[in-house]
Amino acid sequence: MKIEAVDVAHYHVPLPVPLSDSTHGIITHFDLVVVHIRDTDGADGFGYTYTVGAGGDAIRSLCENDLKPTLIGADADAIEAIWQKNWWHLHYVGRGGAVSFAMAAIDVALWDLKAKRAKLPLYRFLGGDDPAVSAYVGGVDLQFPTDKLIAQASEAIAGGIRAIKMKVGRARLAEDIERVAAMRAHIGPDITLMADANMIWRMDEAIRAARALATYDLFWIEEPTIPEDVAGHTRIVRDGGLPVATGENFHSIHEFARFIEAEAVSFPEPDAATLGGVTPWLKVAHLAEANNLPVTTHGIHDLHVHLLAAVPNSSYLEIHGFSLNRFLEEPLRIEEGKAHAPDRPGHGILLDFRRLTEHRAG
Repeated sequence: MKIEAVDVAHYHVPLPVPLSDSTHGIITHFDLVVVHIRDTDGADGFGYTYTVGAGGDAIRSLCENDLKPTLIGADADAIEAIWQKNWWHLHYVGRGGAVSFAMAAIDVALWDLKAKRAKLPLYRFLGGDDPAVSAYVGGVDLQFPTDKLIAQASEAIAGGIRAIKMKVGRARLAEDIERVAAMRAHIGPDITLMADANMIWRMDEAIRAARALATYDLFWIEEPTIPEDVAGHTRIVRDGGLPVATGENFHSIHEFARFIEAEAVSFPEPDAATLGGVTPWLKVAHLAEANNLPVTTHGIHDLHVHLLAAVPNSSYLEIHGFSLNRFLEEPLRIEEGKAHAPDRPGHGILLDFRRLTEHRAG
């Protein structure tokens, strides 16, 4: 079928509670860019991407003014060809960055449309069988006082979660150690615990922090330093004493390839919304599998649950703090530490766009 119409919308969504990490500071909103694609049979798919604090309108403009004209009349099933055409169409100003965010919204919409036309949930359309994947709650909670941090963990565990990630990267390493120790003491040895530094440390600081935090049986340390420092990550993996998860700030498969080749990552962490969509996400997952590595996710858990359910080397799904639950007719189901992909055709995300309308930007 040919693509007949493309609609783009941009929303500025307030968080119910301000959140915080070591590099973005206090976060009160996130931007959501949504793309609807309709084919000549009247079938519709939608995709989306998001940003933290800046760039939402640039992404909307790329979708509306640069990518939409290339889509009208194209074969909606030719997803790889469309992805490659868009990558090269914007290559001079792209090779990642905001271009990858914009391409993601379109790519997700195309996969949603194709799976709907096949009358299959996305995870099954992609070859998966079991809709349940292990999940953790990722708190954006660096500035939470310890009692609030502990209360957040208790609420997650009561809701069926068996793995928790907390933020580190406070002004003094001793503060991080104290908070991680308090969290481990509260949740006990049977709940999985991760920590996320959001790129705040230099290599030497990251190694020192990882060694100190390893005492508390962390499953991984996430984004210990900047994504540009491949060699630094290799040293942290080798000398820090903890597995390293990273990749949420990578915007091309080539960045993942460099990190995997350099043995600079233990848990590749592609985010379909920032990487360019489902198409490159699957390539990263298969690249990780070929190198005997598990793959995890960042953000947009309502979509990522399908992608992890479709690959054999899945690790944890992140249940992210930037949730769309307030706007969903049926939020993601979590039971006994597992998130379950919906069995509705496509990605099955039922957004209430009427409720979103009050947050429309521009």
